[in-house]
Amino acid sequence: MLWIVGEEDRAEMSLQQNTNASCSQELDDDGRPKRTGTLWTASSHIVTAVIGSGVLSLAWAIAQLGWIAGPIALIFFSMITLFTSTLLSDCYRNPISGKRNYNYSSAVKSNLGTIQIWICGFCQYVNLCGTAVGYTITASISAAAVAKSHCFHKKGHEADCGVSYTIYMIIFGASQILLSQFPDLQNISWLSVLAAIMSFSYSTIGVVLAIAQIVSGNTGKTTITGTIVGVDVTQTEKVWNVFQALGNIAFACSFSMVLIEIQDTLKSPPAENKVMKKASIISVSITTVFYMLCGCLGYSAFGNSAPGNMLTGFGFYEPFWLIDIANICIVIHLLGAYQVFCQPVFAVMEKTVIKKWQNIKILSSEMTLTNATSFPVTLNITRLIWRTVFVVIITSLAIIMPFFIDVMGFLGAFAFWPLTVYFPIEMYISQKKIAGSSRKGIMVRLLSFLCLLVSLAAAIGSIQGVVVSLGRYKPFHTMS
Repeated sequence: MLWIVGEEDRAEMSLQQNTNASCSQELDDDGRPKRTGTLWTASSHIVTAVIGSGVLSLAWAIAQLGWIAGPIALIFFSMITLFTSTLLSDCYRNPISGKRNYNYSSAVKSNLGTIQIWICGFCQYVNLCGTAVGYTITASISAAAVAKSHCFHKKGHEADCGVSYTIYMIIFGASQILLSQFPDLQNISWLSVLAAIMSFSYSTIGVVLAIAQIVSGNTGKTTITGTIVGVDVTQTEKVWNVFQALGNIAFACSFSMVLIEIQDTLKSPPAENKVMKKASIISVSITTVFYMLCGCLGYSAFGNSAPGNMLTGFGFYEPFWLIDIANICIVIHLLGAYQVFCQPVFAVMEKTVIKKWQNIKILSSEMTLTNATSFPVTLNITRLIWRTVFVVIITSLAIIMPFFIDVMGFLGAFAFWPLTVYFPIEMYISQKKIAGSSRKGIMVRLLSFLCLLVSLAAAIGSIQGVVVSLGRYKPFHTMS
């Protein structure tokens, strides 16, 4: 399988890619260019990855769960993510040899052997690709919402202001083709910082609008248990929606599938695992606060009829210019988030191609377009062809299946248990040589089992949602 990359092979590829580099360039202990990442760039990457489209569905998720179960679920997923991210941070370097693991699959291979890497690779890369589809959908919905808000402002809230998502997905995809030509995460730290600022901006706008709605007194009905059976939903819909809400919350909290790749951008000293743990604490703490504000205040403002997307579901109509700013911020943020999740996928295929045809130098050589010291731009033929094809495929899939709530829930359910819980815990047990029958071994595996049950329930609910959406959907004719 193409995604199974050993750390030695990746180092070999890195050396090949840097044969044209200046001889005076500083190198790290693995022969790669000196890493320059810091606590703050790592935190920016994490915030960019975590505060994404998932935050927009939290008001809806809280509405399905209610005032007690909703916040508890949000805190539970955040704490689990923080706990396992600290375990995963220790897997970047082999505890015995000290060799680096450049990606999640390499860490699993180094700590658990070659058998489990197949499952890990499948889960990780399917989820990364699925997240790219989800972000393309979300960006197009937000872009379309800008056009709709102007229509509603001019013609009234009852006007027919339907807008096709397709053209916005194509524009977003074209932008990603350009951004994808940056070689790796280290080269787009500036984009992650910008995206992180945008995520704070639209989250803050959502919170402010929710507060204004609450103060005005024009709020929806809220309950301890969320949506009411027989009033808001049927009993069957209640069960499916609860499962789906858990998947949405899990998706909103997950970033483990890119943690190792983010850690690989950090300079050393200080030790990469220590910096990454601090970055995880900072980022998860910040995002949890924002999530609680967006989810709870959004539910308080809209009640049990909270829209699936707080800023594009038009629970808010005015001030239209502020809603426009929020949706533009979402689009800019997702430009960066898309890259954070896709760079690992890009690297795997390029490594495979370069290794297989290593005698064809044009595949690995870099052509310099601009030689500016602060912002050099290079082009590689393998990168140009592969990444363009990838973005086109992802954009096509988004056009075919633009179901926001269902896709977010399924991706969260699919990735949460294996990537956020199971593998970090199993690698921790392997590294620390914890006996399975010991108290600590039983406790962490019990936690893993409970998370598995939650993921299964969320996956079932999300699949049911996709099936229902497919039943009433006409490809290429979706209107917002």
